[in-house]
Amino acid sequence: MLSALARSRIFGRPGVECYCQHDSGAAVIQLQFLINEGALVSALADDTLHLWNLRQKRPAILHSLKFNRERITFCHLPFQSKWLYVGTERGNIHIVNVESFTLSGYVIMWNKAIELSSKSHPGPVVHISDNPMDEGKLLIGFESGTVVLWDLKSKKADYRYTHDEAIHSVAWHHEGKQFICSHSDGTLTIWNVKSPTKPFQTITPHGKQLKDGKKPEPCKPILKVEYKTTRAGEPFIILSGGLSYDTVGRRPCLTVMHGKSTAVLEMDYSIVDFLTLCETPYPNDFQEPYAVVVLLEKDLVLIDLAQNGYPIFENPYPLTIHESPVTCCEYFADCPVDLIPALYSVGARQKRQGYSKKEWPISGGNWGVITQITLQVLYKLKTAKVFEKSRNKDDRPNTDIVDEDPYAIQIISWCPESRMLCIAGVSAHVIIYRFSKQEVTTEMLEVRLLYEINDIETPDGEQVPPVPTPGTGSNPQSIVPQVKNSPLKQSPGYQIELVIQLVWVSGEPPQQITSLAINSAYGLVVFGNCNGIAMVDYLQKTVLLNLGTIELYGSNDPYRREPRSPRKTRQPSGGMLTVASCMCGLSNLYSESVKKLRTSYIMLCSRNSWKLGNKEIGLMKDRGTKINGIIASIQVMLKNKKKFNYLISSNLPFFLINTGLFSDVKDNSFSRSRSSSVTSIDKESREAISALHFCETFTRKADTSPSPCLWVGTTLGTVLVIVLNLPPGGEQRLLQPVIVSPSGTILRLKGAILRMAFLDTTGSLVPPAHETWREHHEDKDEKEKAKKRRPVSVSPSSSQEISENQYAVICSEKQAKVISLPSQNCIYKQNITETSFVLRGDIVSLSNSICLACFCANGHIMTFSLPSLRPLLDVYYLPLTNMRIARTFCFTDNGQALYLVSPTEIQRLTYSQETCENLQEMLGELFTLVETPEAPNRGFFKGLFGGGAQSLDREELFGESASGKASRSLAQHIPGPGGIEGVKGAASGVVGELARARLALDERGQKLGELEEKTAAMLYSADSFSKHAHEMMLKYKDKKWYQF
Repeated sequence: MLSALARSRIFGRPGVECYCQHDSGAAVIQLQFLINEGALVSALADDTLHLWNLRQKRPAILHSLKFNRERITFCHLPFQSKWLYVGTERGNIHIVNVESFTLSGYVIMWNKAIELSSKSHPGPVVHISDNPMDEGKLLIGFESGTVVLWDLKSKKADYRYTHDEAIHSVAWHHEGKQFICSHSDGTLTIWNVKSPTKPFQTITPHGKQLKDGKKPEPCKPILKVEYKTTRAGEPFIILSGGLSYDTVGRRPCLTVMHGKSTAVLEMDYSIVDFLTLCETPYPNDFQEPYAVVVLLEKDLVLIDLAQNGYPIFENPYPLTIHESPVTCCEYFADCPVDLIPALYSVGARQKRQGYSKKEWPISGGNWGVITQITLQVLYKLKTAKVFEKSRNKDDRPNTDIVDEDPYAIQIISWCPESRMLCIAGVSAHVIIYRFSKQEVTTEMLEVRLLYEINDIETPDGEQVPPVPTPGTGSNPQSIVPQVKNSPLKQSPGYQIELVIQLVWVSGEPPQQITSLAINSAYGLVVFGNCNGIAMVDYLQKTVLLNLGTIELYGSNDPYRREPRSPRKTRQPSGGMLTVASCMCGLSNLYSESVKKLRTSYIMLCSRNSWKLGNKEIGLMKDRGTKINGIIASIQVMLKNKKKFNYLISSNLPFFLINTGLFSDVKDNSFSRSRSSSVTSIDKESREAISALHFCETFTRKADTSPSPCLWVGTTLGTVLVIVLNLPPGGEQRLLQPVIVSPSGTILRLKGAILRMAFLDTTGSLVPPAHETWREHHEDKDEKEKAKKRRPVSVSPSSSQEISENQYAVICSEKQAKVISLPSQNCIYKQNITETSFVLRGDIVSLSNSICLACFCANGHIMTFSLPSLRPLLDVYYLPLTNMRIARTFCFTDNGQALYLVSPTEIQRLTYSQETCENLQEMLGELFTLVETPEAPNRGFFKGLFGGGAQSLDREELFGESASGKASRSLAQHIPGPGGIEGVKGAASGVVGELARARLALDERGQKLGELEEKTAAMLYSADSFSKHAHEMMLKYKDKKWYQF
C-alpha cells in the first residue's frame, strides 16, 4: 500500500504486517514488487527510486536513485526481469538495472517515438508495458492520447495510435494482438495492434446511448482499466471511474464488465488504485482472475470475482479502526485472561452477512510473535444507538469535522476486571455500560433534576421556572442528541446502564467534560468540567455530588476569594421538599455568577420494571432542612405520562453551586494558561477538573487506616480529597445512602494535574478497588450468594497500623511529586520541563518495577523511577504537530505506547530496551520463496512456425557494452542504510558490529545461494557435454580414416 505521507505498509497472510517509512517525507506514487525475489521498488514524488530488501524481518533500503532533471511519472518492471522502465514528465523513458540500481545508456526519447510531422509535445508518460507475446515490443502511452509500439532492437516505432481524448491507462490482451485504453471522457477504446488508423471498438460503460448514431454524452474520466481473460468464458474488463456527470453525490465506484453483464460496486471512499489477482504471473497466458484488491483512501477492500454478486472478503487487517476519525484512545495491558475470549465471543456475532465464503487470498510471509506485534479488532460498540436519529437532513451535523459530531467520544474510563465501561461525549453526555452475555430489552425512565439558585428576593417565590428543553435555545444550531423514549433491545456485549446528559439553558451550551472516572467496587461514576464536579451512584441511580470547582476548597481557598453571603431566599412552593446536605456549609461560597438557573438532565436506563414508590426506588423520608441560598427539587415522570406523578426528595446528599456554567468560555486544554500563579478572578473561574482517581488510602494526617476516597486534580495544580462513606455490601448497598464529605486535604503542584497513583511501602502499585465481573442477569440463588459477598472491604482490620504508609504519586504538566501518607510530606520532587509542558503522564510497570512515563509537547519521551523520581530516559521522538496526537497518545505497561498517526491509523512504539532487543524475534518473515509456476506451453506448431512468446536478451541490449554509460548528471546513486555501505557509515560499537556482521552474513548467504545455483548449472552443462561427447565417440569409433 502506498501513502501520501511517505509511508508504505506491506501485508501478507493475516498477522503478517510491516510498516516502511521514507525519510524524505515525499508521497509514494508507485510500488513494484520483484516477484519471488524478496525486493520492492518504490517511486516517490520527489523523483527518487528506492530498492527495499524484504528478505530481512525489518525491510531496509538497499539503493536509491535520485533523478535530477526529470520528473518520474510511471514505472514498469516486467516479470523475471532486472531492468526497470521509468517514464518521465518530459515523455522520455529511462532504464534502470535493479541489481546495481544504475541507469542504462539506452534511452527512448519522446521526439523519436512520435511522428516527425507532429508539432506538439505528447505529454508525460502514463503507461509502459511490453507485448505479452514479444518482449522486444514496448507499448508507450502518452497523456495527450498518443500510444506508440516501440521496437527495442531496431530503436524505432513500429506503430503509432492517436486519439482525441487524453489517456489515463492501457492494458494488454494476453495474446498480444489487442490492447485497451481508458480516456478522460469516460470511454474505452480497443485497438488491434496492426490497425493503428482507428480503434477496433469504442465503449462508454456509463454513458447514455443517444439515437441517430450520435456519440454518447461525455462522462467522468476512467482512471484505470484492466483486461483479464479466462479459458472458459468471456474476459473481464475492470475499471474505476467513468460515471456520468449527472450522478451527483454518488459514491466512488468500481465497474466489473464480464460478457454482457456490468456490475457497479460502490465504495465508501475514493479509489486510489486497484489490482487484479490472477492464477498465473505470466502475461502471455490466460490470467484466470479470481479477486480484485481495491485500495481506498481509508481502507483496503478485496472483491471475490468467482462468486455471484461479487462479495467482498472479510478483512483481517486492522486498517480502519472506525468509519469516522478516532478521537480518543486508551491502552490496557495485562488484562484478565477471560476478558479477550469474552470480547471475541460477543464480537463474532457482530459480523455482517454477505462476505465471501473463501479464505483471505493474500497468504505471503510467516507469522512472528503475533500477540506482541499485530492488532485485531475484537468488538465494536456504537454509543449513538441510545439517541434518536435526526430525521431532518438540515439538522444533521457535518461528521467530517470531529468537533461538530454530537456523538464524538472524548474520554474513556474502563475497568477490565469488572468490565464496566464509561464514556464521555462531546455533547456533555456520559454513558455507563455493563457487560452481559445475554440479550435484554431495556425500559427507559427519565428523571429530570431541577436545581434553582437565587440571591435576589422575588415576589413570585412560589413559581417554579420551566425546565428548558435541549435544542430549543435561540441558536438554531443548538442541536443535542435526544435519548430514545422507546424500549431498547440490546445485544450481548456492552449494554447501557445509565445515561447522563447536560442540556442547553437559555441558548447556552453546557461545558464539555474534561475528566471522568468509574469504580465498580464503589458503584460510583464521577466527572468534571471547567465549572465543577458531579458524582453519580449508578447502582441507586442517584446524584451524590454536584459542586462548583471553587466550592470544593471550602475555607481553605488558596486564592482567598471573598465569600458572598446569600440573600434571603424564598421557601419552596407547596409540595416542594428541600434536601439536606452534609456539605451545606460550603454553599455560602458561590460567586456572583450564581444567578442563573442550572439544570442537569439525567436519563436513566433501568433494567427492571421500576414502580413509582419509595420502596422500589429506595428513597428516605424528607429531612426537611433548608440549604442557604439553594432550593433543590426533583421531578420524576415517565415518558408515557403527560403530568408529574409526584415530587420526592433524594435520600442522598447532592449539591449544585453554579460558577458560571453557562458563561461563554471556549475552554481548550492546550491553549489555557500554563502558570500556577493565578492572580485574576477570570483565571480562577476557569479552573477545571483535570484528573480524578478513586482509591483506598489515608485522607487526613491523623488517619490510622486507609478508607475509600476520591482524589480530584484541577488545572491550577490543586489536588483535593473527598471521603466516601460506603454502606455495607449486598442488599444494604442498594438501600442505604453513600455519604460524601470533604477531608480538607489540599496539595499543590505547578501546572494542571494529569495523573495520580498510589504505591505501597514496597514501591508496588496499589490498584483501585474493583469488583470481579459476574453476569448481572443471574438466578435468585446466585443473587443471594452475591448479597453475602463483599467485593471490597471498606473498613480495614484494626491490626493495620499507621506505620503501613502509602505514597501518592502526582504528575502535572510541569512537575511530579511523591507524597508520603498519611503525613502528607513531599519526599521527592522532580521538575519535568520548564520550556514545554507534559501532554500525557502515566504510571506504568516496566521490567518488574514501577515508573512514571511522560510525553511532552516538545516531542520528548521521559521516564522517571518511583518513588525516587530519578530520570531514567529522555529521548526526542515526535513533536506535537496536531491535536490528534495530544488526544490519543497514551502509555501502558511493558514499555509500550501508541497514538493515532492519522484519523484511522494506530502507531505503536516501545521505549523498553528489552523489547527492542527482542523485536527481531517478534517480527514475522515477509519473504517466503515459492515455486514459480511453469511457463505456458508454446505448442508444436507455434514453435515450428515461430509463433508464441518471443524472448529478449535485455542484458545484451541494455548493458554497458551495447548502450554505453548514462549521463552522470541525469541521476545520482545513493547507497541505502540497508546495504553494506550504509552500515559502514553507522555508529561504531557492539550494536554496529553485530549489524554489519549480520548483514554481511545475509549477503554472504545470498551469494552462496547464487554460487550454488551457478555450480548446479555448470554441472548440468558438463554432464550434457560429456553425454554428447560419448555419443560422438561411439558414432565414429569403428570408422576408418577414409570414411570420415
